[in-house]
Amino acid sequence: MELELEKITLPGVDEKRPLVIAGPCSAETEEQVMETARQLAARGIKIFRAGIWKPRTKPGGFEGVGVDGLPWLKEVKQETGMYVSTEVATAKHVFEALKAGIDILWIGARTAANPFAMQEIADALKGVDIPVLVKNPVNPDLELWIGALERINQAGLKRLAAIHRGFSAYDKRIYRNLPQWHIPIELRRRIPNLPILCDPSHIGGKRELVAPLCQQAMDLGFDGLIVESHCNPDCAWSDAAQQVTPDILDYILNLLVIRETNQSTENLNELRKQIDECDDDLIQVLAKRMRVAREIGTYKKEHGMTILQTGRYNEILEKRGSQGALCGMDADFIKKVFEAIHEESVRQQMEIINK
Repeated sequence: MELELEKITLPGVDEKRPLVIAGPCSAETEEQVMETARQLAARGIKIFRAGIWKPRTKPGGFEGVGVDGLPWLKEVKQETGMYVSTEVATAKHVFEALKAGIDILWIGARTAANPFAMQEIADALKGVDIPVLVKNPVNPDLELWIGALERINQAGLKRLAAIHRGFSAYDKRIYRNLPQWHIPIELRRRIPNLPILCDPSHIGGKRELVAPLCQQAMDLGFDGLIVESHCNPDCAWSDAAQQVTPDILDYILNLLVIRETNQSTENLNELRKQIDECDDDLIQVLAKRMRVAREIGTYKKEHGMTILQTGRYNEILEKRGSQGALCGMDADFIKKVFEAIHEESVRQQMEIINK
């Protein structure tokens, strides 16, 4: 289905990229909330964020102050004039947040992965006009992400945006959550008028990764950033390692290079023509390779051979990966390309053998 959307812009908030939402991972104390908010407001931040309810991966950790923290966000609004936002995961959260005058709601990755929870929130929001931001599900499932947005949209809410916070992985490597940028890029292709914000804090998991991730998001044409900022990050009660001070956030934002998203020039069009020609050549070469693969399939059938020749497959992957690296490409990327080519070759050979 096609989403029926309206702009999420708020009075007094500049429409230019990036839209910035900042504040601590969790509202911990009134003093911590107000001190962080004052520092952010002094640096021009217009939208404050703080988690009120914080379900953790394992029980026993700090799980948020709950409704006791909502008056603190009201105080932030009254004193600084900032809009305030928080995460909701249940119908009760929605009711309490709306009663407290919260301006923007966001839905977390665990909730977005659960259609039952999404429907409960959607039902609770019927008849309400408020911006709602939906984080990607924890698993890399674009249809699940779109489905979560559709449920909110079908409840009558049109001011929607997506938040890309990366995807959970067993092997953490550099990032806390793998960016897998191709998924939000495909979301943008599918729903071009849907604003997409990046959450560099949750993708990176370390404060030193926040700046480069913010720049990457801007280079990819994202509309905004939602960044965790704390007046004293090292003492934060949750996710201390990924939070930055308001001063550091201001420094990061001032260094961002914001490039035009729509501008096109003759030179760029010429280069795109070259890309189209390369793609045409690639398809022709792949078609030729598949013809050869089908001939191999016929030979295997005539000689009673199995389709999968593991030694040969491993040889191809290793050799092509090394060749790609010598040509300035990532070896893992080349391996993935040839894994996909091999999968199609096997499929075509299976057709021949089973005729």
